[in-house]
Amino acid sequence: MKVTPMSNPSNDETKSGFVAVLGAPNAGKSTFINRVVGTKVSIVSPKVQTTRTRVLGIMMVDESQLIFIDTPGIFEPRRRLDRAMVAAAWSGAADADMVVLLVDCKRGFDHDTRNIVENLSKQQRRAALVLNKVDLVKKPELLALAAALNEAGSFTDTYMISALNGDGVDDLISDLAGALPPGPWMFPSDQVSDMPARLLAAEITREQIYLQLRQELPYSTTVETESWEERPDGSVAINQVIYVERDSQKGIVLGKGGAQIKSIGAKARSELEEILEQKVHVMLFVKVREKWSDDPERYRDWGLDFSA
Repeated sequence: MKVTPMSNPSNDETKSGFVAVLGAPNAGKSTFINRVVGTKVSIVSPKVQTTRTRVLGIMMVDESQLIFIDTPGIFEPRRRLDRAMVAAAWSGAADADMVVLLVDCKRGFDHDTRNIVENLSKQQRRAALVLNKVDLVKKPELLALAAALNEAGSFTDTYMISALNGDGVDDLISDLAGALPPGPWMFPSDQVSDMPARLLAAEITREQIYLQLRQELPYSTTVETESWEERPDGSVAINQVIYVERDSQKGIVLGKGGAQIKSIGAKARSELEEILEQKVHVMLFVKVREKWSDDPERYRDWGLDFSA
């Protein structure tokens, strides 16, 4: 990724750097990013493969600017979109100053995590090992997991945290900030993400689809913000289209009497009002776009490589 450094602030002791957060699907990467940034910049759901694109979460620690790269979960890809997502994750790691491997303690040293550790070793890329969700695992199991991971890979340090409640996160952040290279800040000190508001709004709506539709349908949907109108009363009107792959899927998204899409829109509106700190009007429409996941334009919008 190419980012133009800002002019140095008056203090010559500034530091900045990119930290790629890798992990298997549902390891808690997005929850961790949102925790450290202090607001939602990446969507979260219990379903795997929720994150589709690279998201930057930016935070300040005194004069140090940490730029976290929230990458899609790394797994064995089966579809074109899967391959593009995994490629984006490894690209984020290659571009970063530091790498964090986040591991779900509950899942343990599973197949996806083992593949990530092996690939990091092949690339001779050392990472900080971060065991997440430690509150869900007994201490003997936790210590055994840490030992197994350190035996299999080469890690700079091992941390044990809960991204959900914040336990152990401050120590990790302090060490990462201390290891940053000297240099100018890449973003203004009050910026928390580089994601455009239109894309964030689409992601928030897609999050609600993942949370409310308890079946495989979410993987067949995508959301686009078609228009964004700032109104004189200070509110914003957002028109979005939910695309599905087959006509039979429209009814599931709409629900009986339109109840489902109203619920999705209401929850998305509430989330966006909290994030944007202004009144929001969300208008949702459902359309069929066959094979949208094979459309190069969608990949460009997400910053993914269609040919990966």
